[in-house]
Amino acid sequence: MNAKLACNLLALSLLLGGEHVLAHAGHDHSGHAEQPPAARQEKASVRFADVSLLDQNGMPVRLEKDLVGDRLVVMGFIYTRCTTVCPVVSSIMSKVQQQLGGRVGEEIQLVSISVDPQRDDSKRLLGYAKAFQRGPGWSWLTGSSYAITETLKGLGSFSADLSQHPPLILVGDGRSGHWTRYYGFTDPAVLISEINRLSARRVHAKSTAIAGGPDSQEVQP
Repeated sequence: MNAKLACNLLALSLLLGGEHVLAHAGHDHSGHAEQPPAARQEKASVRFADVSLLDQNGMPVRLEKDLVGDRLVVMGFIYTRCTTVCPVVSSIMSKVQQQLGGRVGEEIQLVSISVDPQRDDSKRLLGYAKAFQRGPGWSWLTGSSYAITETLKGLGSFSADLSQHPPLILVGDGRSGHWTRYYGFTDPAVLISEINRLSARRVHAKSTAIAGGPDSQEVQP
């Protein structure tokens, strides 16, 4: 490992504060050293497939109806055999959960979706989740190959090749339908800032509606 890569990984480990990062972030799926992917973001239009999924406890859920609803959502995409970017994505979300505290499970929902449903059953996801999850409000989802494929396509995160699956986290508001995709190893503070921005917009919209009466509308970004 060269000095530049070591410095990047050290900085990332300090950012996330997790013990999983250095063990997994420095290699691609073929085992070769690579630089951590650069973070970028884009506004997203998402569609929730009307399919049944399973959470880590083996309970059937529908993503939009049961988990997203009108909540603020942080959503990641992983698979348990991945020893590179997926643990880093999960560590980022773990940091988000820790810093948001009791808001997770109330107004905020965390979701991780396996992109490898043929191998990742509920039991396997439950074991994997124990390394990252600290408290309620975080659902880990799998399902049939068809259900997962349709779900991933609707969320703009489908890849036919697991080795090409990008590090990706979605943040959005199920009530307003505003979503942003974050690619790469995004600073947890950036994700939390977006959650807080979406939460503040809700407060503003509510106060505007009260002040303006039934004809008032939410201000668009």
